[in-house]
Amino acid sequence: MPNKPTEGNGSLPAVTRSGIGPWHATLRAFTCAGDRPAPQPETTHVLEDLALDRSLQLALEDLGFGKPTAVQKDVIPLALSGSDLRVSAPTGSGKTLAYLLPGLQRLLQAPLPTDGGTLLLVLVPTRELARQVLKTARQLLGKSTLRADALTGGADFKYQKSLLRKNPEVVIATPGRLLEHCEHGSADLRGLQVLVIDEADRMLDLGFRDDVLKIAGFCPAERQTLLLSATLHARGLSDMSAALQQDPVAVSCGDIRSAHESIHHQRILADSQEHKDKLLLALLQDSGRKQLVFANKRSTASRLADFLRHHGLRAGCLHGEMSTEERKAIVTRFEQGGVSTVTASDVAARGLDIQGIDTVINYDLPRSGDDYLHRTGRTGRADSKGTAISLVTAADWNLMISIQLYRNITMEPRALAGLKARYAGPKKMKSSGKASGSKKKAPVAKKKVRARDSKAKGKPRKTTSVWPTNDGFAPLMKKRREPNDE
Repeated sequence: MPNKPTEGNGSLPAVTRSGIGPWHATLRAFTCAGDRPAPQPETTHVLEDLALDRSLQLALEDLGFGKPTAVQKDVIPLALSGSDLRVSAPTGSGKTLAYLLPGLQRLLQAPLPTDGGTLLLVLVPTRELARQVLKTARQLLGKSTLRADALTGGADFKYQKSLLRKNPEVVIATPGRLLEHCEHGSADLRGLQVLVIDEADRMLDLGFRDDVLKIAGFCPAERQTLLLSATLHARGLSDMSAALQQDPVAVSCGDIRSAHESIHHQRILADSQEHKDKLLLALLQDSGRKQLVFANKRSTASRLADFLRHHGLRAGCLHGEMSTEERKAIVTRFEQGGVSTVTASDVAARGLDIQGIDTVINYDLPRSGDDYLHRTGRTGRADSKGTAISLVTAADWNLMISIQLYRNITMEPRALAGLKARYAGPKKMKSSGKASGSKKKAPVAKKKVRARDSKAKGKPRKTTSVWPTNDGFAPLMKKRREPNDE
């Protein structure tokens, strides 16, 4: 693995959260968004400046690659230098290409080892994301002799072993399934050169930390490790980085909590589940576009898909209890237009990258601002415009306000003709916009005074002995003699 560049040795300058500093002339096209803006060159000039392998240049031209995104400008030069990176970037910002391009370039510019084995490994938290990354990797490798395959749970284990026997240089995998192959000896990571951990914060949320660390134990210590997360401050991320990386450089591309300029956020008030169903049906009928509907429970996502199909809509469903083949079939039909609407649990909130999703509808409000980010990030991708609509009941009002404050957005009020809710928002609101509590504190009940206590009021209390009697532990006491006893 190349030596890590350090500041002051004439190599790559250190990266700050605001920018990456001056670059060598061949990399000037990739000035960080935080520095002084530079004129954008044509696509061919960008590719020539990066000195990419000819097969990658041809693949990028076929993909219609234009101006690099902010995260690509920041990450690609650093990754090409061999640095370990901790990257934070908004969803839909093009980070998949940002880590695949330099990783594949590293494999193509040097002779391949003769003993085979995986050279570039990308770990992802969900099957959907694995399929999306595999698709991009195969597109980039279309003009080369390198091979890419994916290993995810829910697929046939023996078939995956046969794929590994063909020695794919690039493997995209979910942690649980890859660890099984490592422990069975079917995966060979001894010659790994680049390890990428995508959606690291989601890995931690799903409890994959131990699996990731065990997989790293099968990899050589001398490797490049890229760790990508929605935020650099996710709980447990620093510990994971310390265990996997050597002197990592932190790169933050854009404010993860800032509003997505390509997405129009709206809210529609609802009175009940039945009212929500009517609103959802009205929003989806006669749209003719790709719509993604999110629910908090798998059972709700399944019910909504059945409900929409009952009313003649071409709807599919995605949730975690489905097999890999079933989920893949739904995604393929969604991409090709076989279904126009997909109802989903949060399993699809990360990794689902389908062009042309016009609207994301939150049938249930997500439980946090980060979940809202990943749900709505399925639209408004690649500089296209999108709409995010949330159905909000009285019980959801304060959660909606919290999401708006956290994400720094404003959901525009909207109502549908003939379906306007009776609920018009809280009658009293705090300065934050949240509903003000209307419940009054119950009066404290006065303690009833018994008649005999009232008679004894003002008189000294008679003291009684605190010593227990006849229990075998009380001290012996002499009987007090009174004067009249004699």
